[in-house]
Amino acid sequence: MQKIHLHKDYQFLKTDILDFLQNFDTKGEYVVKGDRNSIKKVVLQNVEVNVKQFKKPNSFNAFVYKYIRQSKAKRSFDYANKLISFNVLTPFPVAYVEETSVLGLKSSFYISKHVNYDFDFRVLIHQQDFPDRINILKQFTGFTFKLHENNVNFLDHSPGNTLIVQKEGNYDFYLIDLNRMSFETMTFDKRMRNFRRLWLSKTMIKIISDAYSKLYNKESQETYDLMLKHSRSFQLKVNSRKLRKAGRRLKFKA
Repeated sequence: MQKIHLHKDYQFLKTDILDFLQNFDTKGEYVVKGDRNSIKKVVLQNVEVNVKQFKKPNSFNAFVYKYIRQSKAKRSFDYANKLISFNVLTPFPVAYVEETSVLGLKSSFYISKHVNYDFDFRVLIHQQDFPDRINILKQFTGFTFKLHENNVNFLDHSPGNTLIVQKEGNYDFYLIDLNRMSFETMTFDKRMRNFRRLWLSKTMIKIISDAYSKLYNKESQETYDLMLKHSRSFQLKVNSRKLRKAGRRLKFKA
């Protein structure tokens, strides 16, 4: 059984979306072709959209996603709508589609409007001389602070999941890959921990912690110390096994 849920403004795309999904392998242009998930870009009735195909779940998860927990596609759609209600930018949610059987979820898709972005957060990590880098980091801090003030804990707040659009000295930030998110009171510790996946250097932590301290009315050194603690703990956890095998010591960026 196939179920499609469309945003009220995009009901007219129902037939086009279902037709595209029937021919997903042969139509559209791949944006990402991965072992887990794939994303294709396609124009449907002059609307440019991205269609994310989630990996087919194993038999256990198939049962869970039908009878116990919402699918990643539905969560992405619902969370996008919730972010928009907070005036937080994300590619506009158009629809999600689930195909199920009595045994569980067989496949799922999330459809959102395509965003023509200029770069993502990763370039700020890898290019220390990126134009207007400090200003971008400060504005990104304000964007993250807005998430926290709305009790949004974006669990995949990682470098590839923020798209950035430049607008004459100002920048718009769009969250993507939304299915891992919780809505809860954000304590100071949770706020600082939420930066850990961004792989920040000490210089970046200094810029971001100073900016966050001003917004949160917190002492700058305390903010820096806690953000650094969570960032380094995460990086050490991810890298330690590889580094042990290579017989090298972990070195952090200055």
